Amino acid sequence: MNTSPDDSGKITTARLGGTGPEIGVQGLGCMGMSFAYGPTDVDEARATLERALELGVTLYDTADMYGEGENEKFIAPFVRAHRDEIVLATKFSIGLDPADPTKRVIRNDRPYLRQCVEASLRRLDVEEIDLYYMHRRDVNVPIEDTVGAMAELVAEGKVKHLGLSEVTAGELRAAQDVHPIAALQSEWSLFSRDVERSVVGAAQELGVTFVPYSPLGRGFLTGAFADAEKDLTSDDFRRTMPRFTGENAVANEALLAPVRKVADAHGATLGQIALAWVQQQARLREGLTVVPIPGTRKRTRVEENTAATRIELSDEELALLEPIASRVAGPRYADMSFSSAGRE
Repeated sequence: MNTSPDDSGKITTARLGGTGPEIGVQGLGCMGMSFAYGPTDVDEARATLERALELGVTLYDTADMYGEGENEKFIAPFVRAHRDEIVLATKFSIGLDPADPTKRVIRNDRPYLRQCVEASLRRLDVEEIDLYYMHRRDVNVPIEDTVGAMAELVAEGKVKHLGLSEVTAGELRAAQDVHPIAALQSEWSLFSRDVERSVVGAAQELGVTFVPYSPLGRGFLTGAFADAEKDLTSDDFRRTMPRFTGENAVANEALLAPVRKVADAHGATLGQIALAWVQQQARLREGLTVVPIPGTRKRTRVEENTAATRIELSDEELALLEPIASRVAGPRYADMSFSSAGRE
């Protein structure tokens, strides 16, 4: 059950999983503060972490593969300063191919897990990780084995709660049979709704908190850029994503028209309507807790994003936004084997 916002403007809260802590109904994705999205103003990014906490954001999300550990190191001072106020989430399973450092590999085996958790604990300078995710699924390792190894970390006091990312409904159920799963993180937005086929319903049934990543379509849904190759710096990884370049980008930009119409009616930004749509999924699905983690490195954006939790869309507005995802041109990734979509 969500609590009401207080007079300071803080966002409401919800419980993480069945037995976890109360957290803000919106988290913060920290990846872009030091990885993937081009140059960062470090001082502003650090101020953004602090401002988010003032607004009631308590779930902070990183991963060991973001800058090969640099993102974990980046947020470590903030974590130390506010250890008892926040819920720290990080992930393992994506690494560099030893034979070709330009390629990524996915590993879920126990020795690799052990190696990764110890490295994350060192970089984050903590004794225990609040929420530890399997970042991607290695289909060559039974998920029961991986979750069993993750459960050992809970028993040892190195991890409090377990999470999964980009898994199917069947995989989530198999994992839950081994150890309670607190959170499931997958892409979910006006542009990406494939998770609604089955895994959203499974999370709802099992009491697993759904944590949508990229709820703003990696910034495209905010209107911040129209063509990644033309508008973004050469080191921005969105230039490699099929939806954001060429003819796909042109077609997808046209899909923002109904978002603009709804935004105008609310006196809101495009991004706020996109976030409000994601946040409202919890109200539309009884028993489902939804805590999106939009990423930003600017205080003004985190203020804008958290304000979106107070926007409620009408049935007519939801109907206007409903067809968007089915018309999106291009897949989420150039290689969709990196996601759960091909296993559904």
